[in-house]
Amino acid sequence: MKINDIPSMIARELSIRPHQAEATIELLDAGNTMPFIARYRKEVTGDLDEEKIRVIEERLLYLRNVAKRQEEILAVIESQGKLTPELTAAIEGTQKLQELEDLYLPYRPKKRTRAQIAREKGLEPLAEKMLAQTDPPGGDRLAFATGFIDSEKGVEDAASALSGARDIVAETVSERADLRTLLRRETWKTAALSTELAVPEAEAPDFLTYKEYREAINHMPSHRILAVNRGENKKALKVHFEIPQDSLIDLITRQVVIRPSLWQADLTDAVQDSCKRLLFPSMEREIRNLLTENAEKQAISLFGRNLRQLLLIPPLAGHTVLGLDPGYRTGCKAAIVNPQGSVLATTVFYLTHSESQRQSAAKLMLELIRRHGVTLAAIGNGTASYETEEFLAGLIRDNSLSMHYVITNEAGASVYSASKLAKDELPDLDVSLRGAVSIARRVQDPLAELVKIEPKAIGVGQYQHDVDQKALLQALDGVVESAVNHVGVDVNTASVELLRHVAGIQGPVAKNIVAWRDANGRFTRRKELLKIPRLGPAAFVQCAGFLRVADSKDPLDNTPVHPESYPLAENILTQLGFTKSDLRSRNRLQELQLLLKTADAPTLARELNAGEPTVRDILDALAKPGRDPREDLPAPMTRKNIVKLDDLLPGTVIKGTVHNVTDFGAFVDIGVKINGLLHRSELSNKPFRHPLDIVSVGDVVEVVILSVDAARNRIALSLKQVPKATGV
Repeated sequence: MKINDIPSMIARELSIRPHQAEATIELLDAGNTMPFIARYRKEVTGDLDEEKIRVIEERLLYLRNVAKRQEEILAVIESQGKLTPELTAAIEGTQKLQELEDLYLPYRPKKRTRAQIAREKGLEPLAEKMLAQTDPPGGDRLAFATGFIDSEKGVEDAASALSGARDIVAETVSERADLRTLLRRETWKTAALSTELAVPEAEAPDFLTYKEYREAINHMPSHRILAVNRGENKKALKVHFEIPQDSLIDLITRQVVIRPSLWQADLTDAVQDSCKRLLFPSMEREIRNLLTENAEKQAISLFGRNLRQLLLIPPLAGHTVLGLDPGYRTGCKAAIVNPQGSVLATTVFYLTHSESQRQSAAKLMLELIRRHGVTLAAIGNGTASYETEEFLAGLIRDNSLSMHYVITNEAGASVYSASKLAKDELPDLDVSLRGAVSIARRVQDPLAELVKIEPKAIGVGQYQHDVDQKALLQALDGVVESAVNHVGVDVNTASVELLRHVAGIQGPVAKNIVAWRDANGRFTRRKELLKIPRLGPAAFVQCAGFLRVADSKDPLDNTPVHPESYPLAENILTQLGFTKSDLRSRNRLQELQLLLKTADAPTLARELNAGEPTVRDILDALAKPGRDPREDLPAPMTRKNIVKLDDLLPGTVIKGTVHNVTDFGAFVDIGVKINGLLHRSELSNKPFRHPLDIVSVGDVVEVVILSVDAARNRIALSLKQVPKATGV
């Protein structure tokens, strides 16, 4: 494979035009960020979306690694004097690392194997005769083997010579690329994993599902693979890799023993030894590693998609929020935060202790709610969440309060509370109270608050602690970057953590932006960013379109229109009979918005000699200056009343919020102490590939209760059985 062939190979894989792949690779190699390319280089890439660009980047890295490895392998084999034109063509024609390593295997430096020892004894010619399957002179294999007896080298008789030759044949068979490919394919078709408990049931309650379990490897979903791996790593499970050994040995034997000869029995024994001692163990390791790798990729992808949905949950802006971080022994930590996120008050309520403490807590909470004009409460979903919700719902009901509450995913709040960032932001607060502030701010702007927390601590996935942590962190950072740039960032209010996820901005530059803002006051123009130390013209090009200046002297600074396209935006406005200043006039803006609904992007692009995708994006941006794309999504569900487990009867239709999505279904918060399971079999009557095709984190759904098992804390839900009259 040649480096120059990579763009066309990627284009074929992704069913895109070669020039799209070439242009995207050129942009990536030039150091452009993915959000920037996807948003502001659509004409160059042929309007490729961010997902396609990300795949191009991944495949580019992989294929370049293949090409580099090809060069390394060719050099090693050439230095051994064993490189042939046929082998060169086979190596250069390979596009997969596994196939490449198969070809290299016979030439790879090895430890001192049984075959190597036999070669040192001078038995390779005997092994070659065996493999050639030509009868020896005189038709006597023992007599022929006698010629290799050498007591000084440890070959005492013909039998030991034949044994050593079979060792060489066994290793040669195990290193044949075509046989490994064949065995790999057949193993994928026929192998299964089975498990049994390695400890008493009482010591492995989480793995009882796998007490007596068996499944074909080509049908195992990723979550089961990771569950089995976890059980094995914890020494709670014994895992067996089952293959039809006899039939696979016969298959390999038929490929090796191709004609009748006196060596047939030796070859058959050597193949059997090769399979059992070398090929089968190697194939088991390889396939189990690949199963794990694929399962981890799926888990990381799932986590990323859930995280993106969580980050893009619409903010409940404009509320003074009471953040409640529930707890039993240590009490319920509370913080009241104004609409700008500033802390107004903090305290601790003891809601699960004595009745007198509950009454005192009710009195104090009521007084704080009224004094600060609290309009919304955010209750963390951890320990004692249900009791806290019950208490607050009673307080709202008994005092006719005009406020609602929302249950908030508190995952990562404790991680944030103890972080240096939290200490810097809330230096005067005890670590236990910072979590309540974080919970309150999460409903005001989930994205701005959640970027302060290590993504994997947010906990919207499956088995995230069992996967490759470096790959997980890299993938989740990409998700956060994508979400932040999709929404855009107000440069005058954004934290360092939010700014560092903007395309083209690294941590030190983000700190410099905040430092400049603290020293000089608010930014009044986008172009002022060029004054920031270490934010040069190249970085400005990458980040400018994603940073907003709400009260800028130029109204385009509060839109996703990139500064390089300002002249085009002004020309579009002129063509439509408007000016930039009209974007500040409510009446003129309404007129413009009506006109933009019927504006013809292709015609404007032709008239202005501009790219249609850019014109289309500018029209969208002009329609809603300062618009937050999260506004288009359904708002989170709030409540005033609590639902009790006893109230839940099979057949009841109830509203809930999707809390997490996994390969096997979704968990839905329906307002009781435990989340209900919406199994994938109850998601839809129509075919679908993954639960994420039907529901996403943060979705508000109406579900029907199938069953309630209070003893096991399990609630089974259905989406597909909801009566059509409900509108779902």
